[in-house]
Amino acid sequence: MGAAAIVQACAPVGSRYVIALVTGASSGIGEATARRLGREPGARLVLVARREERLQALARELGGATVVAVDLTDADAPARVAEAVQREHGRLDLLVNNAASSWRGTFGEAGVDNLRRHMELNFEAVARLTEALLPTLRASAPSAIVNVSSVAGRIARARAGAYSASKFALCGWTDALHLEEREHGVHVGLVLPGFVATEGFPQRELTQRALTRWMVTRPEVLAEAIVDAGLNRKAERYSPRGYAIVPALRVFAPRLVRRFTGGRAITPSMPGDER
Repeated sequence: MGAAAIVQACAPVGSRYVIALVTGASSGIGEATARRLGREPGARLVLVARREERLQALARELGGATVVAVDLTDADAPARVAEAVQREHGRLDLLVNNAASSWRGTFGEAGVDNLRRHMELNFEAVARLTEALLPTLRASAPSAIVNVSSVAGRIARARAGAYSASKFALCGWTDALHLEEREHGVHVGLVLPGFVATEGFPQRELTQRALTRWMVTRPEVLAEAIVDAGLNRKAERYSPRGYAIVPALRVFAPRLVRRFTGGRAITPSMPGDER
């Protein structure tokens, strides 16, 4: 993809304004998060995704932002993003690792290749980018990282095992990273969305039924959870909040959870591609 493109920001600068980077910012959760962070006084945003034209349009709507059009699975992607952050801002207060995707299929059908592609984007790309930006985050402390996992990172469903594996990995790594980085002043928060109604996945199977409508949230609601985990330094947020019961049920009633997750009530598509 093209090199970083800059749209000059015109927001007033305070004594301590927020430099925030959002991956997967061209649509869905990432776009909603960028818009929410753009309302912070004096905020300066770094928007990262593959689709440069959509990032540029969003940057103009927000009054300016740094745009980095890149595929995060590329070998040089972390270095390119880190270089743009240093060149344009010199510091980073908040990193939102949101970019992810899902490809449905059973292990017997899709095999290790499907598992590998999920891990490459949903986990390895997150770790590689974080590694590249960690020196800047430490130098900017107090700062924060928010990793957007999924309720699927606590409980798995058929035909989404590879997605869950990548999100389980992200949850475990986030917990360890929090312990490792707190002495450096870098907070690490975790956000676990349930089903999210996005442009590509409106989740009509759930929203059209009164019994399951509560399970679906909007990207704008999730953006508030991400800001809460980052700027307010919360450890963990589920969205909708009712999903917080899922890990407890998995521990104390595993058979019940397996029956429920195997039912028709929660078989809609996973969150869409927000790379």
